[in-house]
Amino acid sequence: MRSRIALWISIVSNAALIVALGYVLSRRQPETQPQVATPLPIAAINPIVKTNVVVRRQNFTWHEIESTNYVAYLANLRAIGCPEPTIRDIIVAEVNALYDRKRATEIVTPEQQWWRSTPDQQAVTAAMSQLHALEAERRNLLTRLLGPKWEAANSWEIAAFNSRLDGPVLGNLTPEAKQSLRDLEMKFAQQRQEFINRKQAAGETVDPADLARLQEENRRDLAKIMNPAQVEEYLLRYSEVAQNMRREFQGFELTPDEFRSIFRARDSAELQWPLYAKGEDPATVRRREELEALKQDAAKQALGPDRYQMFQYSQDPLFRQAQTSAQQIGAPPEVVLPIYQINQAAELERQRISGDTSLTLEQRAAALATTVTQQQESLRKILGKETFERYRQGQTPAQGVFGTK
Repeated sequence: MRSRIALWISIVSNAALIVALGYVLSRRQPETQPQVATPLPIAAINPIVKTNVVVRRQNFTWHEIESTNYVAYLANLRAIGCPEPTIRDIIVAEVNALYDRKRATEIVTPEQQWWRSTPDQQAVTAAMSQLHALEAERRNLLTRLLGPKWEAANSWEIAAFNSRLDGPVLGNLTPEAKQSLRDLEMKFAQQRQEFINRKQAAGETVDPADLARLQEENRRDLAKIMNPAQVEEYLLRYSEVAQNMRREFQGFELTPDEFRSIFRARDSAELQWPLYAKGEDPATVRRREELEALKQDAAKQALGPDRYQMFQYSQDPLFRQAQTSAQQIGAPPEVVLPIYQINQAAELERQRISGDTSLTLEQRAAALATTVTQQQESLRKILGKETFERYRQGQTPAQGVFGTK
């Protein structure tokens, strides 16, 4: 590249010298040198100057051809004599890149809602609808620009709507950064597995502290690719801590702020835990207890007393069953807790009656029937007649009216 630039500088400089020489000679008085005709170098300057002008016209930059207006872009490419197949490849690549960015930044996929234990079905449906709308828009644009035959030599695969690196935070990563991140994921997985394999082959126990050091190295590498906000978004979606939290809070919907607050505390504790996993000296034991308390208290601090109590309820299968039943019959969320409390009281009474050996079989059956009647009446009062009938019909024989299996 440098040699070409030097060559053009040399040509232009020589042409300028020749022009200057011709100008000086043409200014001389005829009587001083009457014998000199028009010098040959002056006659030869014309084609050189013309050649220089043509070269300057061809020395364009790409910015002179590129345009955000695709119609103008096409016209510029054709004006410089770019072959039609090449034009088609350039335009298709540009349009595909544009819609890749749109897909990564404009569609709200379930993975972006990392605080949800279960995907929002409305979000899934909306994401699919948006994806197909963008695809139709892309195809229509290319057809308008290149005609209906542009598809014959080009294809563009629609990635799955749950692309790992999308949304307002990760969607703006450059293609190079996304590729580096995928390479890093593969590298970390391979290093971790190779370390475990070496330990197992040698008959040694895998030390959690060694795995923690690999994890720390991976975090440092992530920070080289993404800024702090992007690193946290990535971890909120795909780290083991976040995945465990979504399983733990199944049936209890956290807000984004609650999830983030709990995650930060637990992630910090989990990173330190392997370093203190071994050892029974007082300092190590005390640190383990502190880290465990930090993990347990994180939810209490983030949720507050009332929300934390509801979370504890959600750990009971009877409560989750009440949630499911309320959703199925179209009951408002505020009746879930009363349904649970009524069913829980009835279940405890059933267990007491069943374990009372002082009762005969007939007395036991009568007591259970009374409990069922009281349970039904209580449910009817909070649900209303019609909603209660839907609730009762939804109970399978295996569940029974107590709502247990």
